[in-house]
Amino acid sequence: MPGLVSVKTPPEAPPLRITFPDENHNQMRPNTERSEPVNPKTPSPAPRRPPSPSPSASRAKPSPDRSSGKKKSPEIPVVADESSLDNPDLGPFLLKLARDTIASGDGPAKALDYALRASKSFERCAVANEPSLDLAMSLHVVAAIYCSLGRLEEAIPVLERAIRVPDVSSGADHALAAFSGYMQLGDAHSMLGQLDRSIECYKEGLKIQIEALGDTDPRVAETCRYLAEAYVQSMQFDEAENLCKRTLEIHRVHSLPASLEEAADRRLMALICDAKGDYESALEHLVLSSMSMIANGQDAEVAAIDVSIGNIYLSLSRFDEAVFSYQKALTVFKSSKGDNHSLVASVFVRLADLYYKTGKLRESRSYCENALRIYAKPVPGTTVEEIASGMTEISAIYESFNEPDEALKLLQKAMKLLEDKPGQQSIIAGIEARMGVMFYMVGRYQEAWSSFQSAVSELRASGERKSAFFGVVLNQMGLACVQLFKIDEAAELFEEAREILEQECGPCHQDTLGAYANLAAIYDALGRVEDAIEILDYVLKLREEKLGTSNPEFDEEKKRLAELLKEAGRSRNKKAKSLENLIDSNTKRTRKEALRKWSAFGFRS
Repeated sequence: MPGLVSVKTPPEAPPLRITFPDENHNQMRPNTERSEPVNPKTPSPAPRRPPSPSPSASRAKPSPDRSSGKKKSPEIPVVADESSLDNPDLGPFLLKLARDTIASGDGPAKALDYALRASKSFERCAVANEPSLDLAMSLHVVAAIYCSLGRLEEAIPVLERAIRVPDVSSGADHALAAFSGYMQLGDAHSMLGQLDRSIECYKEGLKIQIEALGDTDPRVAETCRYLAEAYVQSMQFDEAENLCKRTLEIHRVHSLPASLEEAADRRLMALICDAKGDYESALEHLVLSSMSMIANGQDAEVAAIDVSIGNIYLSLSRFDEAVFSYQKALTVFKSSKGDNHSLVASVFVRLADLYYKTGKLRESRSYCENALRIYAKPVPGTTVEEIASGMTEISAIYESFNEPDEALKLLQKAMKLLEDKPGQQSIIAGIEARMGVMFYMVGRYQEAWSSFQSAVSELRASGERKSAFFGVVLNQMGLACVQLFKIDEAAELFEEAREILEQECGPCHQDTLGAYANLAAIYDALGRVEDAIEILDYVLKLREEKLGTSNPEFDEEKKRLAELLKEAGRSRNKKAKSLENLIDSNTKRTRKEALRKWSAFGFRS
């Protein structure tokens, strides 16, 4: 069975490497060079930091190149006559040429030409009504080269055609071809930021793999973890947790105690528990993962886990233990990577956040400046994603310093670094949402609206239109619309935000209650007093039954409801109350306090 290739190569990655497993390779392994899930330790609920919580030593590695050195691929004459493609020997020859061209570094354009002609030859020579695995393989190669050239939109229809070629019921070879096609297609969608489509492809691939290998095979565990990471990226943490538990169970059966596979699983599980607020469980998984890494002599990985442990201690307000964990990691990174490595900068950022939270503002600012110096002159090998992530986190600290202009500059730099990178749409949307919040804070409402609109568009395109974060962004964009007197648009945004937050967070969550209150105010401003009364009455009942009446917002909303009920007894033609008196009734203290109440972003203010 011919091997199938990986697609997850950024378009700018030099040089292109597409490898082919041995002809008798019959294992079903997922393509594992996909984007890593983001870390939820950023100060906002925006998409998290890129570094993966679960780098797995068990992931499939690319096969070594068949040729050593720069061997020039053999020249062949251009096929001018399409009829020559009917030769059954031409397809394998052209495909070999494509492989040799890539291996020799001659360039992907020539390899693409060979692969396209090979697929045409295989298609012409295929037996009627019989699936051709050679055709499937050649289409996968074509798609992989398209992806490496950044032509993702052209790769997707090729892969969609490729997954229709094999007949899964015809044996393991066909199942492998279909599985590889679905995983490759999922990666292509992921690189375009289409996370929902990506996840659907991975699920189909997993289903085929389970049917072919059984549900306890170690290779199934790898695909489960792969899919779990995709769920983490789309912030569907319950689904990710179920898959991660399944992966752990399989590895307990097939791996030795304290294996690297189990360590990777536990790091991912810790990330999921952290995102769900279960810090004690996250800490337990990280400690067990660290012990496994120590047993396997993985010092660099131990240091990375120490940073994650420090993050958990920080979330638990165990500051001394957090400092100890960060300093341990910092010592290892400096000795192994150098003082100016991006990993050193990332620890500086975590220490800056910690010292801000403990009131040591001078130390916090010093660590921010040290990290920015490293990001300004990155060492070779530093990715733009690492720099953008660090700048985004530092901007949150400057926002806490009440320096929104400096924070905005850093976010704009991060945006510029990521704007041409595939698969970064969710992260860009999170940055744009943060910028929108800060524009709102300083009264630049038109710019805030523009940032929120761009973020909403990115999130809709990437498949996050049903996430809690998306609901929060809609709610905040509605507030910007109110300030610009776009009342009808604000009503639509609040209605959509309420629907999403009800489903994702529940009716009693603070974000949902904020959306209810905003919607009631807008309805009142539009003259829909009965609708406003209905919503406020519902909110008050929720607070009384579920949350208690001690919250100061309860008295405030009760007073607003009494005013509306009084008004409802008058003429219905009475002029609606102004927005300033309604939605901004709580903003007369300061804009910052209003943002804390209404935005539901979780950003510091």
